[in-house]
Amino acid sequence: MTQFITISEIENGTRLLRWFQRTFPSMPQREFYRLCRGGQIRVNSSRCSGTEILKTGDVVRIPPTIQSYKQKIQKTENGEKFSLSDLELLRKTIIYNDNDIVVFNKPAGLAVQGGTGIKKSIDKMAVALFPYSKISLVHRLDKETSGLLVVAKTQKAAQRLSSQFQNKTAFKQYLALLNGVIIKNSGVIDNYFTKDGISTDMPQKTSGAVHAITEYKLLGTAAGFLSWVLFSPKTGRTHQLRKHSAYSLNAPIVGDRLYGDKSAKLSDAFESVIDDSKLFLFAYKITFTHPSNGKLITLCAPLPDFMQRVVKFLELQVP
Repeated sequence: MTQFITISEIENGTRLLRWFQRTFPSMPQREFYRLCRGGQIRVNSSRCSGTEILKTGDVVRIPPTIQSYKQKIQKTENGEKFSLSDLELLRKTIIYNDNDIVVFNKPAGLAVQGGTGIKKSIDKMAVALFPYSKISLVHRLDKETSGLLVVAKTQKAAQRLSSQFQNKTAFKQYLALLNGVIIKNSGVIDNYFTKDGISTDMPQKTSGAVHAITEYKLLGTAAGFLSWVLFSPKTGRTHQLRKHSAYSLNAPIVGDRLYGDKSAKLSDAFESVIDDSKLFLFAYKITFTHPSNGKLITLCAPLPDFMQRVVKFLELQVP
């Protein structure tokens, strides 16, 4: 049966031949050109040569003879695999996009950077989403952490944004649900991370330790053992907020299997509501200077569904 496929935004600007090679990778190229010459492959009901550049909304006619070819799963050099549907899901997380930058509301569980053992990562998928841009990461989020991630689309933007994040002139705020009671309603955690990763209140830096500073504000409590906190990190150490929560506030982030008490469980009343297999840490707000026009940009992102349900159930407030 003949099929008609509408070109999506992520496929905009793709040459017709390349689109078929991506969608039906096992189809021989000579077969593609034969079907074009015979008028069986068409774009917007018109005959085509295969060199046409597709635009969002174009309708491609797929003859029944090639529909048995498997849709392509894109594979990168390091073994990552993702499909067009994966790219479409990532595209839907975009909350800001222009010629210089794109900002994603990153889902929990999706790696930011590819590497050994990583099946999908934003840096590789962003290259597929924006094939004519020079994609560069300018800051990071843990794989388990969800929320705002800024990605540069030009070399100039990458240099200027990276400088802002390194010099701490770009500001980030996180929302987190902690498994524990916070004694003070607000404060500043100022200490050092030692080589073994434990945060200690040392008065001065020792060999191998790194300085870590985090401001925090208690936004609310629930059930007598949960704390809803706004974090403003002033340094950018690996797992800084997770370590500060667990070791300095004695209240690990819900769902943190690395720094939390692995034997600790939520009460039975909340197990059906809170999915503690996911990390309740969300990059909620970010402020930075646009790399081209110099304007100050502040972006906020909506909570992921798994956090939104819990916040609503516990009647907690989002600032």
